[in-house]
Amino acid sequence: MQKVSFFKSIHVKFVLVYILLIVIAMQIIGLYFARELEDTLKDSFIESIQQRVDLLEFSMRAEIIKKRGEEDPTIEQSLRTVLYSVRSEDINEIRVVDTNFRILATSDTNKQSIVGQRSMDTNVRRSISSETPFNTIKVDLQKKDRIWVLASPIIYQGEVLGAIYLESNIETVFEQMSEINLILAGGTAMSLAITVILGILIAQTITRPISDMRRQAQAMAKGNFSRKVRVYGNDEIGQLAIAFNHLTNRLQEAQSTTEGERRKLASVLSNMTDGVIATDRKGRIMLINETALRLLKVPRELVMHRPISVVLGIDSEYTFEDLIHMKDSINLDFSSPERNYILRVNFSVIQKETGFVNGIISVLHDNTEQEKIDMERREFVANVSHELRTPLTTMRSYLEALADGAWQDRELAPSFLNVTQTETERMIRLVNDLLQLSKMDSRSSDLNKELVEFNKFFNRIIDRFEMSRSQDVHFLRLLPEAQYFVEIDTDKLTQVIDNIISNALKYSPDGGNIRFGCIVQGGLLKAMISDDGMGIPQENVERIFDRFYRVDRARARSMGGSGLGLAIAREMIEAHGGAIWAESEEGYGTTIFFTLPIELDEAGEWD
Repeated sequence: MQKVSFFKSIHVKFVLVYILLIVIAMQIIGLYFARELEDTLKDSFIESIQQRVDLLEFSMRAEIIKKRGEEDPTIEQSLRTVLYSVRSEDINEIRVVDTNFRILATSDTNKQSIVGQRSMDTNVRRSISSETPFNTIKVDLQKKDRIWVLASPIIYQGEVLGAIYLESNIETVFEQMSEINLILAGGTAMSLAITVILGILIAQTITRPISDMRRQAQAMAKGNFSRKVRVYGNDEIGQLAIAFNHLTNRLQEAQSTTEGERRKLASVLSNMTDGVIATDRKGRIMLINETALRLLKVPRELVMHRPISVVLGIDSEYTFEDLIHMKDSINLDFSSPERNYILRVNFSVIQKETGFVNGIISVLHDNTEQEKIDMERREFVANVSHELRTPLTTMRSYLEALADGAWQDRELAPSFLNVTQTETERMIRLVNDLLQLSKMDSRSSDLNKELVEFNKFFNRIIDRFEMSRSQDVHFLRLLPEAQYFVEIDTDKLTQVIDNIISNALKYSPDGGNIRFGCIVQGGLLKAMISDDGMGIPQENVERIFDRFYRVDRARARSMGGSGLGLAIAREMIEAHGGAIWAESEEGYGTTIFFTLPIELDEAGEWD
């Protein structure tokens, strides 16, 4: 069993969850406390300033409405005197503005030059116009401090006399909040440290029994059932430990019983020539002998306790219930492109006296050679019988007609004999093709290779068909002027090209085109023969090189085809070290490609 890393252990997860819960709770409490405290401090600060503004407004109203003699100070002087008397550290500046927005006085000694000028402050104008106080918080661009700005109207008997504009330093409130937050952060850090210690201690009380059970499970996996899990208490985890110890005892008893039965079977299975697989009632493999492992080509550790349908590769077709009721044997095809490999499997049910199914036994036998022989025999007999039946039936019909007196008819008899001769030649071609394929299968057909210039060789074959063709089909040559040399058996390759061109002519409509071309690609000579015929369905393109395979059997037979031409072509091209394939679209014609190894020209260079 893989060791659990420190950061993935339940101990760390428990402590982390515990800490996160505490942190979240403290953050929520801290945020609520900070927000409420900030609001309280701000309200207290604003209320304190507002009380002084109310007193100041009373004094300003008295000075503004006061009747003055010639010897009395001016209103500006009186207001300035009042403003100087209320200056404090938390108030930066106080201004008095009349209804014409003219500044009458200011408490800032450095700004006395603005007295008499018009105030452009928006809050002042709104306060005088609406007879309502306005306040806001803005930032001092020089000191970067926050400032609380208040514009309050001065009203006497329902008439606005002016406004008081006040700037107070509210930054002190936020500085107090910063100090409180630092204190709160320190307290949080101390609380977290205590929480971590408590979390570790609490987590150990939970994870220690679980760790003991994990170690016991690891020991049980190695076959050691003697250890017991320590019970730390009578809680849920203690009850789990007791149940775990009880399970250990039961598993130890079951293992002893199973081991005895397994030893009995081992001596029998080890001497069997066939593969044997036994499963439990759920279809999982519990027993497999060496012969079965060799036939399936898998190691024992990859198949034990796995479903038998998955191991045999039949899970997509059969369920375990299907295998229980399986009466006949089935074949498993493990063939690859390189070789065939087929196994025959028989199933037998392991059943108790009560009828309860306890599993199945599968017997595997290598059936590759027998299946290959049977398949080739069936395929050969079926294909040859199909190909010979039609000409023989035709010949018999015409010969019976001649025997019945048709030979005396001078017009009919030659025609009947001509048909009989044609069918005879067709059977001779079929037998010759079969003999040639037989030679190539047995590798008894040697190639007589010679170095030839391919374009000249290709053109000569095309010329022969172009001169002897009987239908209105146009030959289009897309051959390059360069010379390409290949080492080939000219007779064999002529037969290949003849078969391909013959097929193109058979299926090309009147007025159609047959195109010929070749290029050099990847060190190989790639030749192409294309027609404008009916084309081949996409699902059948890959099979046209199989023996006796024809897309339209009725039409192919009426045109004299045997179904072996392209099969012979493939064998011959592959014998030359090349490849052959087809590309087609139904209704738009077919193109046959084949490749040949290219040779150096006389100058010793690649052309």
